[in-house]
Amino acid sequence: QILSKLRMKEAPNISRDTVKQLLPKAPPLQQLLDQYDVLGDDNKDVVLEDDDEHAITETIVMMAIEPDPVVQVEGEPKCCFFSFTQKFQASRIVRAQLWVHLRPADEATTVFLQISRLVPVTDGSRHARIRSLKIDVNSGVSSWQSIDVKQVLTVWLRQPETNLGIEINAFDSRGNDLAVTSAEPGEEGLQPFMEVKISEGPKRARRDTGLDCDENSPESRCCRYPLTVDFEDFGWDWI
Repeated sequence: QILSKLRMKEAPNISRDTVKQLLPKAPPLQQLLDQYDVLGDDNKDVVLEDDDEHAITETIVMMAIEPDPVVQVEGEPKCCFFSFTQKFQASRIVRAQLWVHLRPADEATTVFLQISRLVPVTDGSRHARIRSLKIDVNSGVSSWQSIDVKQVLTVWLRQPETNLGIEINAFDSRGNDLAVTSAEPGEEGLQPFMEVKISEGPKRARRDTGLDCDENSPESRCCRYPLTVDFEDFGWDWI
């Protein structure tokens, strides 16, 4: 029944360790995981009144994929293209952040993080710079950096033909590129990704009239009882 609700025919053959490698090891993802770890079942008491209007927002995280060969020269660059579904509408974008992981620098330095728009190789120029950021970093310290790309995303959504991907560079004072843009050994989960918050508009919430009971409740009416499911007990460590 659970698989049916997940629209799956069978459990995927994937281990938790593999999932951890695939997930971005980045601040917003960690905050999200921590939030759900902390919430658990402690948020039962939240009751929404009738006629309350709630503006619902949804945060979507998209991993970068390889851009179309039309913008590549001898298979380069390998990163980054982001595909957007119909759910993304320019008027509903609340925030859009591009997250990039920087490798440690050999010395304290200033890093110039540059995002360039990829164009077809036949156009003569490879790319046009669209955003840049100057970052001071300490020696031997890796870090996640985010850059506001709401304006860029808005243009892509209104003119989809301009979205052929971007190239990301983060040059230090010696010209070394510190940006992680592919999954090299030891850098799994550190590839760039985009975090987009979308507004779903105000929605009416119904009063929660359900009864919560436990095994000691004398209640005879229809009632909600707690059910704890340990997925690891039946081998679902991919949850």
